[in-house]
Amino acid sequence: MRAFRTIACIGIAGALAAPSHARAQGATESDTTAARKVFEGNVDAIHKHDRARYLSYYLATDETARNGPGGLDQGFKDWSARRDSTWPDTLIARDLRMIRIAPGVVYGTYHYRVSYPPAQGGMTIEGISERIFVKTPQGWKIALSSAFGLPDGAAPPPVALVGATLVNPGRAPVRDAVVLVRGGRITCAGARSACPLPARIETIDVRGAYVGPGLVDAHVHYSQTGWVDGRPDALDLRARFPYDSVVAYLHDDPSRFDRAYLCSGVTSVFDVGGYPWSLSMAARHERALDAPRMAAAGPLLTTYDPWLNTPVERQFIYMGSDSVIRAAVRALARDGASAIKVWYLSVPDSLKAAMRARLMLAGEEARSAGLPLIVHATELAAAKDALRAGAKVLVHSVAPEDIDDEFITLARAKGTIVIPTLTVLEGYADVFAGRSPAARYPLDCVDRVTRAHLETALPDSLRAKPLARMRSGVFDSIFRATERNVRRLRTAGIPIAMGTDAGNPGTAPGPSVYREMEALQAAGMPASEVFASATLVAARAMGREKDLGLLDAGRAADLVVWDADPTADIANAKLVRWVMKGGALYARAELLPKKW
Repeated sequence: MRAFRTIACIGIAGALAAPSHARAQGATESDTTAARKVFEGNVDAIHKHDRARYLSYYLATDETARNGPGGLDQGFKDWSARRDSTWPDTLIARDLRMIRIAPGVVYGTYHYRVSYPPAQGGMTIEGISERIFVKTPQGWKIALSSAFGLPDGAAPPPVALVGATLVNPGRAPVRDAVVLVRGGRITCAGARSACPLPARIETIDVRGAYVGPGLVDAHVHYSQTGWVDGRPDALDLRARFPYDSVVAYLHDDPSRFDRAYLCSGVTSVFDVGGYPWSLSMAARHERALDAPRMAAAGPLLTTYDPWLNTPVERQFIYMGSDSVIRAAVRALARDGASAIKVWYLSVPDSLKAAMRARLMLAGEEARSAGLPLIVHATELAAAKDALRAGAKVLVHSVAPEDIDDEFITLARAKGTIVIPTLTVLEGYADVFAGRSPAARYPLDCVDRVTRAHLETALPDSLRAKPLARMRSGVFDSIFRATERNVRRLRTAGIPIAMGTDAGNPGTAPGPSVYREMEALQAAGMPASEVFASATLVAARAMGREKDLGLLDAGRAADLVVWDADPTADIANAKLVRWVMKGGALYARAELLPKKW
């Protein structure tokens, strides 16, 4: 950075040597006001891909300088001749600041976020851009321009959201509130009197809106696609969609799901089972400004050995012996897993005692490793086994059985959180029936590939068997039992977290949260409780309740601005205006899939 400052001083030396230009202009506007108009015009020309106008703002001399990661480029003629049509698809310019450093010389800077189409790499880059403006007989011109990407972990600029109603789970709303963000953290959230605006902070007027913590989907799978190509065990389309290739795509490009989550107001997710690479992906997501925060359990321990793996990686580890369980838990803890997940499915009677003992061992090993135990157990007896093993989270509800007093007593004693995933079978039903899930939740945040799959009916010959099972009433009986059990859990005071099981067929990452939240409301939870289940309780389920789920000083700056109150009617959660992850603020329109 010291080297760049030297370059900047050299770049303005010629302008400082000729102050008569500034005096001759006799402008009535202040230098910073006049230069700001040029700055805004320069940025607007980038928005509109207007090459001639863009170049018109620059000083057309050999001293004009541009700098960036590729180094210094000096001279207008050669640079302008090379300036082609490689414009960003979008440019978001924030925190534009101007400083007068001498008569007729102004320094300006702004924080940028640019996205490029696939033909240009498909990247989204955040950084700082600088300009030196000089006053000339032809008006204000740019003598020096720079752009440098932010290093990993760098925070976006400070910002104040002013005038919205602050809605925090479990608290009274605060009208005409202020939320201050600096360094990727909330520094104050409350009434104007409690949160005075610092000098020279960027201010976003959100009057009439509602601001609250970002939504948390506490049950997702980045190792699945949201359609059947990612679950060939449900419907085998490997002849058309080779499973190895599908998994490779999921590994290489999670951005389509990242954007869908943020676009839907989901700023954190809990990946509760998948391939080993989901663990390193979670670490990257924690730092990234353009992806939801992520906790991950990694590969699942299972009571049977499924074939749904790839030749070189396993997402399921069969609990074939005590030594396997010990080794697996210790390896997962070493590799950064946030939890130990057990897929505790029904086994023959001859194996039940052995698998029950191994579940208990998995719980002991998880506690020794300092990790919570998560269990998929949908039969009542199996769910009680999970609770006795110390499960901190039960993914899915018991169904079609009704939970009983013993279950409630065990869950209360263990402090267990239940994630009912009420609507995941609706997704399977949509796929088997050949209909789009658009009737249940909006698809505008869903990427074009996933959306095309969801809106394409499969041939009848492929759907015949699963469709017959669906029409037998099994799905409906499970849904109704889950609704009953949600009511029983709520009455008993057992915490309920919102989770969708996104990645399963028909449950698209992102907007499927809307249908899940509305189903919880329909099952008897008031909107304010559903909002809490999708924020603070879900954050607790992923082990992040001290950092997420509330807008309080010191917590992560993950928030959503809605056009209507989600605590009055959870359907209002669809009305997203702004989303912030780690202090990076996005208008919803910016997060919608590109029509490339």
